[in-house]
Amino acid sequence: MLSSACFFSRCALIILSTLQMIDRVKGQQQQQCSETDYYYEYTECDSTGSRWRVAIPQTPGTCSGLPEPVHGTECTFSCKAGEFLEMSAQQCTQCAAGSYSLGSGIRFDQWDSMPVGFSSMATSMENDPHRDVTCNSSAWLPQGNYLESNRDECTVSLIYAVHLKKQGYVSFDYQYPDNNLEFEFFIQNDQCQEMDQSAENKWLKLTHHGEWATHTVNLKSGTNILYWRTGSVLGTKMVKPVLLKNIQIEGVAYTSECFPCKPGTFSRVPGSSTCEPCPRDTFSDHGASSCTPCNIATQYAEEGSAACKERPPCSKKDYFQIHTPCDPDGKTQIMHKWIEPKICLEGVPGAETLPQSGEREPCPQCNPGFYNDTPTCSPCPPETYSDGIKPCERCPAGTEPILGYEYKWWNVLPSNMKTSCFNVGNSKCDRMKGWEVARDHIHSGAGSSDNDYLILNIHVPGFKLPTSVSSQSLTEFGRITFEFETMCTADCEFYFMMDINRTSTTVVQSWEKTNKRQTYTHVMTKNASVSYTWTFQRTNQPSAVRRYVNDVAKIYSITVTNALDGVSSGCQACALSTLPSSSACVPCPPGHYIDTHSSKCVECPPNTYLAPHSAAGPDACQPCGPSSKSDKDHRQCYSDCQFTHTDGNVTLTFNFSLLESAVSLMNSPKFTSKGTKYFHVFNISLCGEQGRLAMCTDNVTDLSVSNSGRENDEGPSAVKSFICQSTIIPASGRGFHTALSSQSINLADTFLGATVDDSLAGIKASPELFPQTSKKVPDINFFYRSLEATSSCESGRSAVVTLRCNPDKSANGQLLVPSLCSEGTCDGCTFHFLWESSGACPICTERDYHLIEGVCKGGHQDMLYVWTEPKQCIGGVALPEKKTLPCEGMEYWIRFGAGIGTFTAVLLISLTCYFWKKNKRLEYKYSRLVMSANKECEMPAADSCAVMEGENEGEMDDDVVYSKPSLFRKLKAIASKGNGEKYENMQLNSSQSKELVWS
Repeated sequence: MLSSACFFSRCALIILSTLQMIDRVKGQQQQQCSETDYYYEYTECDSTGSRWRVAIPQTPGTCSGLPEPVHGTECTFSCKAGEFLEMSAQQCTQCAAGSYSLGSGIRFDQWDSMPVGFSSMATSMENDPHRDVTCNSSAWLPQGNYLESNRDECTVSLIYAVHLKKQGYVSFDYQYPDNNLEFEFFIQNDQCQEMDQSAENKWLKLTHHGEWATHTVNLKSGTNILYWRTGSVLGTKMVKPVLLKNIQIEGVAYTSECFPCKPGTFSRVPGSSTCEPCPRDTFSDHGASSCTPCNIATQYAEEGSAACKERPPCSKKDYFQIHTPCDPDGKTQIMHKWIEPKICLEGVPGAETLPQSGEREPCPQCNPGFYNDTPTCSPCPPETYSDGIKPCERCPAGTEPILGYEYKWWNVLPSNMKTSCFNVGNSKCDRMKGWEVARDHIHSGAGSSDNDYLILNIHVPGFKLPTSVSSQSLTEFGRITFEFETMCTADCEFYFMMDINRTSTTVVQSWEKTNKRQTYTHVMTKNASVSYTWTFQRTNQPSAVRRYVNDVAKIYSITVTNALDGVSSGCQACALSTLPSSSACVPCPPGHYIDTHSSKCVECPPNTYLAPHSAAGPDACQPCGPSSKSDKDHRQCYSDCQFTHTDGNVTLTFNFSLLESAVSLMNSPKFTSKGTKYFHVFNISLCGEQGRLAMCTDNVTDLSVSNSGRENDEGPSAVKSFICQSTIIPASGRGFHTALSSQSINLADTFLGATVDDSLAGIKASPELFPQTSKKVPDINFFYRSLEATSSCESGRSAVVTLRCNPDKSANGQLLVPSLCSEGTCDGCTFHFLWESSGACPICTERDYHLIEGVCKGGHQDMLYVWTEPKQCIGGVALPEKKTLPCEGMEYWIRFGAGIGTFTAVLLISLTCYFWKKNKRLEYKYSRLVMSANKECEMPAADSCAVMEGENEGEMDDDVVYSKPSLFRKLKAIASKGNGEKYENMQLNSSQSKELVWS
């Protein structure tokens, strides 16, 4: 049974035969076809691997007598590069001069317009059909020598379909300069309808910033659909696009014609597989076999030009200023040089002349670690040091040189630094310097156009720690510090990048437009070979002229510590070996400082940490903040999850071990201007043994690192600190295979302490951001700081995590950011977090519960303990169990007390009645005595007149005078003292008168 290809091939032959018979019938009325009236094509291969060559008229029906179909070449037949298949003879023939061929391949190297077969398809990052309209203008754009991707967050795919008769490959050059961009390439083959997820679907990653990289992927026979897909991670700023050029595909069946050389190129001999660019100051047209020289006197042309240009009059933009190297007399001067290649004309109206050279002046001093024995400073020998002025001296015994680089004088470019110029579209600035030295600084050069990358690079082969520092448990092997400024009128950008072990270039920090003079420091946490690169670009828009030549970046100083091949500007004390016969320096154990008097290692006191880059002596050990302790190596301070607060006589004890595990906070979703959804995720490690850290990763340009590698901090973009932040873009609806995590930043790598106060070490907690309803348990603030400076935070970032007791929350609780500042920060430098949790409550003590006594029933009484509401404590002491006690003894004492009370009441009533009766009796006697004195005894001397009838003296004496009063008489006297005072006085007078009469 015939295959479908064979069936259609036979059908085509039948149809063609029928047409030819019709032509023969009409041949008497039509002229015979000439070779220019038709062309040859091959039919599809049948199941036997054969095909037919047929003639196809240029215009059907205009002539007759087409050649008969004949057997064609084998389906796998193809010509070599530089040849094409001549269909008449079905033989390979060399291409003529001025043209080229790839044999069984095709190449796309001219991008003045989009070649036939290529198409762009733009979609929104979110799979929302209502948002796709915002991406209609996003596409890959031809830029002459290369193809440029879109500059927004839309996903744009460049698509090309090709049919291969045999296995082949696709190769292309690309540039991937921006980590905020994602770039994916994959292939869809008709033999596997789904996308191949193995070698044919591979994320691409720029290996060196500012350089083109080549990628090659094998192709299967059949139809292959090639996809280049890119899009910005976030559309928060103008990203640098991906660039493509020189796309070449091998594996097509044959080439039936040669391709003419494009303008600006030529092929001088037949059988060429490529066309060469025309040299400088020459040009060529389409299909040229040689280049035509320009009129050098008035014209110029760049390499690979299609036409000559008129030379303009020279201007200030055509020359630049340099400082000459020191001459043998130690002098230097300012000179001006024309930018090469020189394209301007001198001596014409309006032309500028080259300024005269400046006066010769003394060269600047040598940089620290170098000495001036030649016009160019030389590095000091090993084990010696110099400040750049004095001769090199050997370090004294018990000390060692401090290795590193310290460049602050720029007369010549240091030997371990290099400078270059790079342009994304061509190589017209490759031979130019990117940076120029200028005595007290080094600045960006002129370049050939405004979008050139001006590159300055320094290579450090590794780091060598001082012998007084142990490499165990060390997190800092060295650091680089540089002072710079930028002055721009356009959209310039200044990059600082690093390349570890020549694997990939990572952008560490970048600055846009004008930036005042400032210092930036980066810490190296791995002992590896590293290249640091500074790149300045005046504008990222395609440009062939220099309009912003006065936009400049300046670097004043560069310092690298602990460089393996560094020089020394001084010496530092080191610990001596314990062996008497040895005087070599030995490293101090972790957490030990050097005693300058004895040159011995001394361990830092408890709860202090060894400050990096500090002087020798006990001052190198800095105390940890409140409620913090140092790890065993005295590298950092951390919280051990224990906290105590005393207010008056009340002491609250907290145990935050339930909050020990790292926690994540994802804020509410945000959307870019084109609808891309993203989140900010904060990872926080509050406390724990030895200061465990949270980690944030970046998988946009780091997909070659496995998940296990990211967990072990193997990726160059991983960030480990107490608090870090990542930007997450979900995978749903975007067409990519995984969620993207990018822009990881360190917010807190130093723990300052925990306190109930609102400020610590200059950082304020801002309690008004999180209003508190109850103040029975105070909020506890954890203060952190990161010393990594940014363009908006020169002193680094800081963070405050506020713990609040909330018994209604779970142990993990809820982590919040201020409602007024959904990004976690209101000023971009200080981040605030509120962590409400039951795990933030104090430990329960006996004062947190009270006793409730039940009523006595049946001789028993319940004793119940309950928590004081609202309960705001966890753990600690347990609530005592319920007790039941007998209550008989208590009823006896109650009855006894009631009896005593009753007896006392009766006694008081009886005494009251007795005293009242006695008082009445005394009043009566007193009134009789007064009456007798006024009527019967007018003579004062008659004492006896006070005696009433029927009363004898003895009885009266017994009533008034008491020799030995009894208890009741004493009570009677006390009770009647006030009422009978006059009577007693009178009785006393009467007794005295009586005594007088008897005498």
